[in-house]
Amino acid sequence: MSEIESIRLAKRLAEQQQCSRREAELLIVAGHVRVDGELVQLPETRVLPAQVITVDQGARPDAVPPVTLLLHKPAGYTQWPQAQPGRNAPRNAPPSAYDLLKPENLAEVDTPHPIKVLQQHFRQLQAFLPIPVPASGLVVFTQDKRVARKLAEEGQWLEQECIAGVEGRIADGGLELLQSGLPVRGSRRMPPCKVSWQNERHLRFALKGIAPEEIESMCAAVGLTVVSLRRLRIGRVSLAQVPEGQWRYLMPWERF
Repeated sequence: MSEIESIRLAKRLAEQQQCSRREAELLIVAGHVRVDGELVQLPETRVLPAQVITVDQGARPDAVPPVTLLLHKPAGYTQWPQAQPGRNAPRNAPPSAYDLLKPENLAEVDTPHPIKVLQQHFRQLQAFLPIPVPASGLVVFTQDKRVARKLAEEGQWLEQECIAGVEGRIADGGLELLQSGLPVRGSRRMPPCKVSWQNERHLRFALKGIAPEEIESMCAAVGLTVVSLRRLRIGRVSLAQVPEGQWRYLMPWERF
């Protein structure tokens, strides 16, 4: 496409709709604009004079509300973005869970999602409450400043439910030790937590004030080796049967 003949979609739309450039950009990123019948969500897209620009009937130039995405992270993925090429990215770095946040990985679950999936939903996401790279389960990415503030300020005291696959023989009274708080932080004891056997190979933990990565050392203190770890819930928010590698939206009525 010739750069001389083409112009930015936002400029063309502003002229066509007789609105401001900002209003045109809002209509585009909100998924209301098509070029020759094809949905386009990038205001900087170049268009030719002969191309037909249409806007959804009744569309308003409103800002796209921020969203929170709940991903079922597979084991082996980091929760953080990969380093940019040429910025000393470590060799053999694990893949990033950010790469799984794309429209085709939206889970088909019972939880409704009356939200149009937009490219804007995958920009400027912040990650909170990490789990170890070898672990799987619920991780949170958000654009919402209220959610970000909640998780940053209170996240460690939200109850996190995790399932640990273990091997070995638990020490006598080991379950009670896990529940009452182990002295694995020097001279200080960890907070009490809820621990129970899900079956003979898996322990269920409900933690407050204890990071998931500390489960491995807790289990080691009572003679068990952790071979797998999966987080099911943070506060009152769960994965809701999201398959591994897929994600869902946090619904407006859900609260951590």
